[in-house]
Amino acid sequence: MIAVCDLDFSYRGNGFRLRVPRLEVAPGESVALIGPSGCGKTTLLTLLSGILVPASGSIVIEQINIASLGREGRRDFRAIRMGLVFQEFELLEYLNVLDNILLPYRVSPILELSEMVVNRARSLAEDVGLADKLARRPGHLSQGERQRVAVCRALLARPGVLLGDEPTGNLDPANRDHVMDILFSYSAETGSPLVVVTHDHELLPRFSRTLDIRELNA
Repeated sequence: MIAVCDLDFSYRGNGFRLRVPRLEVAPGESVALIGPSGCGKTTLLTLLSGILVPASGSIVIEQINIASLGREGRRDFRAIRMGLVFQEFELLEYLNVLDNILLPYRVSPILELSEMVVNRARSLAEDVGLADKLARRPGHLSQGERQRVAVCRALLARPGVLLGDEPTGNLDPANRDHVMDILFSYSAETGSPLVVVTHDHELLPRFSRTLDIRELNA
């Protein structure tokens, strides 16, 4: 469950302000955020992830107000309970595909790397058609392949919330639909809310709900 109440955020110096009086996303619900560039879609996702902190208001996820947590608390909550796929894939060029998928377990002190986790990483890679590319580095992958690595990494720790900023923006229609099948299935099976920013209107009928960010930004 995601519950946002009286959120107020602004960037210093550029006049942008995002205000969301109320937003709720139920367990297992999938929500598409739409709207023109610059209207605050990515900002809202970044606030939901705890990377940014609002000036006021609450962001309650799984009964925890992440807006009230310190930096380390928000970082740990992201590592354990959130799956994030943003426009910048955040892949490390000196690591191969498998190690990039496993990265959260290598950098977070609260996640324990085990053989079971490695096997899950391999299974996720197989699901998205990357089983034969685990030894490659990101520089030898297409944009679509890099994006699929990011999706695998987001699902690795079995998150309770999925957040995506154009998670299929670099994929051809067949791979786009396959990746979205995986995200929707995971959300339905685990009850994890799924919130995705998208400009792809062909995807909108698949979501439980579509929200124009301009209607939220009161």
